[in-house]
Amino acid sequence: MTTALLLFPDFALILLGVAIRRWMGLGDHFWSGVEKLVYFILFPALLINAIVKTRLDLVAAVPLLATAFAAMFGGMLLGLLPRLFVKLPPLVFASLFQCSYRFNSYIALAVAGMLFGAPGIATMGLIVGAAVPLANFTSVWMLARHGEVGLWREVARNPLIWGTLTGFLLNLAGFVPPQAMQAFLGRLADASIALGLIAVGAALRLDGTPGVRGISLWLVLVKLVALPIIAIVVGQWLGLQDLNYQVVVLFAAMPTASSAYILAMRMGGDGRSVAWLISATTLGSMLTLPFWAAWLLG
Repeated sequence: MTTALLLFPDFALILLGVAIRRWMGLGDHFWSGVEKLVYFILFPALLINAIVKTRLDLVAAVPLLATAFAAMFGGMLLGLLPRLFVKLPPLVFASLFQCSYRFNSYIALAVAGMLFGAPGIATMGLIVGAAVPLANFTSVWMLARHGEVGLWREVARNPLIWGTLTGFLLNLAGFVPPQAMQAFLGRLADASIALGLIAVGAALRLDGTPGVRGISLWLVLVKLVALPIIAIVVGQWLGLQDLNYQVVVLFAAMPTASSAYILAMRMGGDGRSVAWLISATTLGSMLTLPFWAAWLLG
């Protein structure tokens, strides 16, 4: 119960986003602007601010990232299983497949910050910065025969990767920001969490395409249940402990990324079903994330 209360502010912000979208009548252009502000300005500032202030252990990062990648690869394998039993158009399946391993960076960084403070954000930032290229590469590769997106261009311009890289380079160089700069980054970081989670809520959709509900429910279970179990097993096998172990399991338990919908739509895929999966995993994580967090912290 205590852990659920710790996560309540984050989930309350998501539900607030749902309410604002429904009752305030703000148009799609407004929400598109909010998402761009958070994605390109506020979240990179959050990552830089947290990483610069955290003592790094690069040796410990190897098993940490190996566990995160193992969970993602496990999601990919489990996401491919329905293809043996369900016949779907290749583009529809490729659209759904990405929901088995992609992760919501906004919620990941918010939860890590709420539970573990700046060290948690720095650790989650390292995982996110390394995992985003893998997620993007795999998703685009699966959809590539049916659409056109510049893969390396997408990866190279990803602000979460650049924010993580900048923070680590400054940290390794021993750079200590002046107090005024720290305050500036801190203000941006504070704004990022609230606006990011409100934007997640505003993007929720619950009207999926008929005929794919079975595979969609399977992918929800894969994302919210199977992946954290994989992270637990691999993390223990690799000897992860304390913060690194806790953060990587929570990373594996994250709902599907909102960017999966954008990619599916950009490449002519089944955006409607992807939007349903994003919404279902996000709402489902309101039950599963407190469980995993309580288990890790208990």
